[in-house]
Amino acid sequence: MINIQNYVRAKSLEEAYTLNQKKSTRILGGMLWLKMAGNTVGTAVDLGGLGLDTIEESEEDFRLGTMATLRAFERHPGLAAYTGGAAGRAVQDIVGVQFRNMATVGGSVWGRFGFSDLLTLLLSMDTRVELYKGGLVPLEEFAARPYDRDLLVRVHIRKTPGRFAYRAMRIQRTDLPVLTCAMSRLGGEYRLAVGARPGRAVLLRDEEGLLAGGITPDSAAAFAAWAGRSVPTGSNARGSAGYRTHLVEVLTRRNALELGGLAQ
Repeated sequence: MINIQNYVRAKSLEEAYTLNQKKSTRILGGMLWLKMAGNTVGTAVDLGGLGLDTIEESEEDFRLGTMATLRAFERHPGLAAYTGGAAGRAVQDIVGVQFRNMATVGGSVWGRFGFSDLLTLLLSMDTRVELYKGGLVPLEEFAARPYDRDLLVRVHIRKTPGRFAYRAMRIQRTDLPVLTCAMSRLGGEYRLAVGARPGRAVLLRDEEGLLAGGITPDSAAAFAAWAGRSVPTGSNARGSAGYRTHLVEVLTRRNALELGGLAQ
């Protein structure tokens, strides 16, 4: 269990940033994973009073505050309409409603957890993160970075016209995923994000043009086979590397068929 020596409810992002420059400081999200850590935290900084718990929608984008909950993301009507329901499907099996009422967007994205359904979905979208000092950074770049002492303020999702599909494999519902898979067509570009490999999610594009002529059962199978060869996988208690590679192919093919209107 975590041991917190000093708690501060930040009055500004500058105060939170300054406090966070010490290695013994931790920024609090929903406290659902952090509370299980076995270390001592010198200062725990709460961003809950800074108005960052909302999801704002404009004609151009969605702006997700770092303290917005996964439940708010799941139930947001604008995100549901834009993604064709994929937003809700991506997070609906994360533990339970009570958990999602507390877990935050910022905690999941900043943590870059290998098992993050949310990170996988967001990578398939036109997403940037807003850092307090670092400004706007493409999520693809941010997801590959090492951790630093900056603050995640918001997640920006551009409303680039597209279609989205999401699937994950779990041993049982509400368990951590064995593999997560999101696929999109943004404009003329196909994007595939795969997470729970068991490492953090990675993003691939149709570099070989396998879907350039459109999605058919054959092109979907060819793209899925290429994805299986391209996505590095590993083994842990939930599954072997070989099983995960098989899942990459199966989930990618099903997502591709859905995007092509061919899902059965």
